[in-house]
Amino acid sequence: MLNELLARGKIQIIDLTLPLKNGLKYRTAPEIIYENHRQGAESFRTRWEIPEGDLEEYAASETITLCSHSGSHMDAPWHYGPTSAGKPARTIDQVPLEWCCGDGVLLDFTHRKKGEVISREDVIAALRKIDYTLKPGDIVLIRTDCCRHFEEEGYQYMHPGMSREATLWLIDQGIKVMGTDAWGWDASLDVLVAEFKQGIRGRLWAAHYAGKEKEYCHMEKLCNLDKIPRPYGFLVFAFPIKIERASGGWVRAVAMVEK
Repeated sequence: MLNELLARGKIQIIDLTLPLKNGLKYRTAPEIIYENHRQGAESFRTRWEIPEGDLEEYAASETITLCSHSGSHMDAPWHYGPTSAGKPARTIDQVPLEWCCGDGVLLDFTHRKKGEVISREDVIAALRKIDYTLKPGDIVLIRTDCCRHFEEEGYQYMHPGMSREATLWLIDQGIKVMGTDAWGWDASLDVLVAEFKQGIRGRLWAAHYAGKEKEYCHMEKLCNLDKIPRPYGFLVFAFPIKIERASGGWVRAVAMVEK
């Protein structure tokens, strides 16, 4: 049925995932070593002692060095602390797949600036503005448009972020997965660290730490939220790579919109 709808142009798939590539300037950026077809064939020929010239060009491949939080990814409860809601925190391979697909809800916070913290009241107002009531299983996406700068110096220090109270409130509405197109879920770390050093201790990693109290996952470094044509009435699919005992995993996140 889905293939038929795609063929008839009834469904639009929007890629919400940043590419992994060389040359990115933010912390945790990946490094990719490329092996072309000729190099792949030569490696294979040498390993198996095949006479030179007897093997066609073969098997391009890449060796990638990256963190589980590089690129578009999902943070598991284990990332926030060893326990969540009084139980051992789940690692990314333990996150229920049912959490990772659902009705999408897009909240526009492009007017918020670097270092600003989005409050519970801000989220409620944004939902009221689009006349939507959250339901359990929705996937809430926070649009900042900071992803447009992901290849630029300082990308990781450009964004506003969610507060602890806003995150906990979303969890209380039955939201298990949330996401942002910014570098991180909390506000820009340079601002929060500066506040921390000045004695303001309640805001550094506050939204992450909310996951110690109540279980949830969030996605970071998404993109193309501006291409989703409406604030709700679309589907989100974002299944994390299954890495044993890991605190996060890369996602190929997409939105599926009926035209």
